[in-house]
Amino acid sequence: MAPLSARLQMIVDALPLRPGMRVLEIGCGPGAAARAVAERIHPGFVLAIDRSAKAIDAAIAASSTVARTGLRFRQVAAEDFRLEDGEESFDLAFAVRVGAFDGRHPESGRKAKARLKEALKPDGALYIDGGDPIRRIDLDA
Repeated sequence: MAPLSARLQMIVDALPLRPGMRVLEIGCGPGAAARAVAERIHPGFVLAIDRSAKAIDAAIAASSTVARTGLRFRQVAAEDFRLEDGEESFDLAFAVRVGAFDGRHPESGRKAKARLKEALKPDGALYIDGGDPIRRIDLDA
């Protein structure tokens, strides 16, 4: 498994992760950050989503040698994400370079925030890049 880029490493290091958490990554691309987070929160669980089938296929392929019991991938856009029947809510969500959260797609962002509010535990949080190196987003705003 290739090491994380310096930027992704800084973001993963800044997330308030602890073992046993349930984490949702939005816009996972090839899954590098999801794999790093899964290692940090073991025996926790990471669900990594992306709207692109190509990205999800690449993430699964790149993760095939990783013990993935605590890591799953799902093709879905952030604004369409919903917990599946019986799926537990998440402690934390994070997104890196996702247009719904960086202002490029404000309507998608509004819908995605509503979906995340439903998917996160009451004290759950969304973190995005663009801070130093991340910032927490208020889902009630």
